[in-house]
Amino acid sequence: MLAFYDAQRRPACATCTGNDPVYACVDCGREDSPFGRQCGPCALNQKATALLSAPGGGIHPQLQPVYDALTSGPRPQSTLYWFTRSTGPAVLAAMARGEVEISHATFEAMPANKPNNYLRDLLTALGVLPPFHADLERVTPWLHQVLDTLPPQQAEVLNRFARWQVLRRLRRAEQHGRLTHGAISAARATLVVTARFMNWLTENGLDLTDLSQHDLDRYAEQHRARAVALRPFLAWCLRTGLQTELSPVHRAEAQPAVSLADEDRWAHVHLLLHDDTTRLYARIAGLFVLLYAQPVARVCRMRTDQITLHDDGVVTATFDTFDIELPDPLGHLVRTHLARRGQASYASGTDVWLFPGGIPGKHLATENVRSQLVARGIQPLAARNAAMFQLAATMPTPILAEVLGLAPNTASRWAALASRGWSAYTAQRDAHLRR
Repeated sequence: MLAFYDAQRRPACATCTGNDPVYACVDCGREDSPFGRQCGPCALNQKATALLSAPGGGIHPQLQPVYDALTSGPRPQSTLYWFTRSTGPAVLAAMARGEVEISHATFEAMPANKPNNYLRDLLTALGVLPPFHADLERVTPWLHQVLDTLPPQQAEVLNRFARWQVLRRLRRAEQHGRLTHGAISAARATLVVTARFMNWLTENGLDLTDLSQHDLDRYAEQHRARAVALRPFLAWCLRTGLQTELSPVHRAEAQPAVSLADEDRWAHVHLLLHDDTTRLYARIAGLFVLLYAQPVARVCRMRTDQITLHDDGVVTATFDTFDIELPDPLGHLVRTHLARRGQASYASGTDVWLFPGGIPGKHLATENVRSQLVARGIQPLAARNAAMFQLAATMPTPILAEVLGLAPNTASRWAALASRGWSAYTAQRDAHLRR
């Protein structure tokens, strides 16, 4: 609190001018971070203790991580503001008093509004509640509604396919931190298409085990797009023995398309390197797309341990296996971003994400970055394809796959488009080994 003047008539605090600290915190005596008669940290500690104390006294053991996170945040005034403006703290207080259970079931019984969802994510990020993915958890009750529209026998088959194929794959992606909203939407679409196919079987008096190739071809003539989307289900039927002779409808393999000229790509690079009106994280994410052909979704999922700051000033990024040295000024932008990445919540602690989002424990939403790039005239998909085309033309295909984290067949397709294949690399490698 600069409430006094020093000898040069400059605003100063009581300690620097030798005056009594009349505006200091009544509890700890500090003069900075004022919050009424207290400082922000003391006021926050007092309110958090009252909020999270169990009936017998002391912080509720299960909510101790919440107390630690709230009181150690960098901006106590922001957390105090949350106490007065959100309904979340009241739910925490009820949990501390034992009035409601500290579990996901409590939140499932509550309205799925923004304050409740935020608090649930906060408790999950702090380890108070076990991990969960909101969009993924909503798939199961939705699936039950779909199953109710089918005859019992067909519902049982679709349920097995959903549990052991579709949901299993989604949960595996969640465990590895690769689950996206798009993957969940695609899974839902697959189940919808399969349910419609089951209804078609019922309408035509057919059973899945007796389905012939002629029947499947007839369905494909009537519903071409649906028949193509049935490939995962039919492949699962063949693996599990429900069918032995069906040949799924083949999807026409689309070739990569490049619609952005290389000079336009470099113009976008120049814009993001020097445009201070664009948010820093969006500039860095866009440059990773334009220079290293990374999908926006993968960039948003990057972790801080994928960036290494070296003592000599060099900054490296690891997109898959190998470190890539980031040239300046991109390296400088990344250093600046790491110094002030922003906070994911009022109670943010150390965050593993390179681009933390507004939800505790979650990374930045893909659409956040995409919308900012589009607003600057940069279409992420076109930008990535242009970068991929250029990189595929300048490096051997196996290295392209390993450096950028591509599947071998994807790298080969881009190499073919850029008129480079595996054979050239193999010949170069053999020549090198013979030296």
